[in-house]
Amino acid sequence: MQAKEIKDKLKSLIEQSSSIDPTLARRLEEINRWVKHIKLGCLNAKPMVLAFLLEVITDSTVWLAIKSLPSAAEQNSHFAKMTPIERYWYGCLFPRWINSTDAKFYIWKKKMMAGQFNQFDNDIIRCIAQDIVKREGNFWQRYIADLSMATDLIVSSHKNQPLCVQFTTVSKELNQQKYQDWQHTLQLWDIERGLFISYNPLDDDLVHQLVNISLYNSDYLGNKKYLNFSC
Repeated sequence: MQAKEIKDKLKSLIEQSSSIDPTLARRLEEINRWVKHIKLGCLNAKPMVLAFLLEVITDSTVWLAIKSLPSAAEQNSHFAKMTPIERYWYGCLFPRWINSTDAKFYIWKKKMMAGQFNQFDNDIIRCIAQDIVKREGNFWQRYIADLSMATDLIVSSHKNQPLCVQFTTVSKELNQQKYQDWQHTLQLWDIERGLFISYNPLDDDLVHQLVNISLYNSDYLGNKKYLNFSC
């Protein structure tokens, strides 16, 4: 989807959501104000911005489809057809983001538009996600989760219990402060379980180790637990 289609779809969703979920309409209008004066050619040259907008459009479309159902029973039936991670995103985190004040949103929108994000860990996270699927686990990845909720991936394994995971190569000297900031962010969003993994990018068999730790803790980490793990 190109920039013009994205802008048109965003406007359409604002109109649609105004009568179904006015809070979503306000959030989408905020996003629309951010991009509406950007020329189409310039916007097309910003792949990260376009990817974020596509995610918001996708999530908003799903959310409005759920909210449009006439009864709670039908909404619950719709949720029941989702995977546990999808249900966690659309039933908890995405509506929480719609209805909350996101203190980080203003900051990372500006950085995203300016191309100031260094996504040096994209390759390793992509490899982790692929290995999770190979091992019959599930994952979910969203810019909102990453940039506002300090979550690179939401993962689940055999017990279908979603777990928010942050991967980092931060030095030992900075580890504790970053961990505390991460834990505070998760608690701010009422995320009840989280895994913070510091890793050495030069380690052999790195992806396998990170996937092992993530899938195990998705099954066994208790509620109100925010584990700091180094490997």
